[in-house]
Amino acid sequence: MQALDIDVIALIEVLVPHGHRVEMGTIDAPGIHYNLSGVGRISINGGPKMPLTPHLVIIVPPNTPFAIEVDGGSGPPKLISRNCWTHQDGILRVAVPNEQPEIVQICGYFNAFFGQSVRLFGELREPVIEQFEPADKIDLKLREAMDELLQQEVGVGAMTASLLKQIIVSLLRRSLKSSQRWFERFSILADRQITRAFADMVARPGAPHSVQSLAHTAGLSRSAFMARFSDIFGQSPMVILRDLRMRRAAINLTTTTMSVDVVAQNAGYKSRSSFVRAFRKAYERDPSDYRQIAKDGEIQKDI
Repeated sequence: MQALDIDVIALIEVLVPHGHRVEMGTIDAPGIHYNLSGVGRISINGGPKMPLTPHLVIIVPPNTPFAIEVDGGSGPPKLISRNCWTHQDGILRVAVPNEQPEIVQICGYFNAFFGQSVRLFGELREPVIEQFEPADKIDLKLREAMDELLQQEVGVGAMTASLLKQIIVSLLRRSLKSSQRWFERFSILADRQITRAFADMVARPGAPHSVQSLAHTAGLSRSAFMARFSDIFGQSPMVILRDLRMRRAAINLTTTTMSVDVVAQNAGYKSRSSFVRAFRKAYERDPSDYRQIAKDGEIQKDI
């Protein structure tokens, strides 16, 4: 799991009393929603209402709205107004003052990458729903993440990402034993031969890899390696390798003072001109321009 990177976008605490409803808008990132306690209903993207129970985990695709409601009182649930939404130290809290919540839910929005190239949840088209148990201690990890943000100590971002990573790993481990369709996205984790080759690509993107050398690392014939790799990633090994090299180059350009020639060599390119062409195709700008714009603080989203 060392190749798994987590970028935490936001954390939200949702507390819904009896007889109330909350409607959440969209964020351009997948969201993980953990129901700490209480019973109610959730509707995702205007779909049918599903029961909410303690320790239920739901991963919602990017740009997907959802609503939570709890029965109680007379008439339909009352919408919790935006006046009840408060921010504190990076955490959004949705709660009704002086009301005891029935539903207590923590929502974390994040991006997850495997090997800096495979976006694990970014292509979801439907929610992931998994019932966990208290013994899984997911609630403790999310509470720790909330506390880290509230304390705002040194390294808070890394600690919060690490805690959320543990939750994602729990889901990925479960994926190895599940036959649900969404888990096919993580089939690389079950294919140890392909994982071995991919891990080598991630660790040494600038090495002189070829399909034949990667197949040898995987212990497969060239044709079997190509077929299995393409089935998992939906792209050929060389296309994935190019993406890894470009991402490594982008990171080197924005975090080091290496010359463009050295960056090109580290990315596996023997000539500056071929590297510049590949980089321009990936990022729509020359490496030197990319570095300068990054210094001006306009490029963080690309890496």
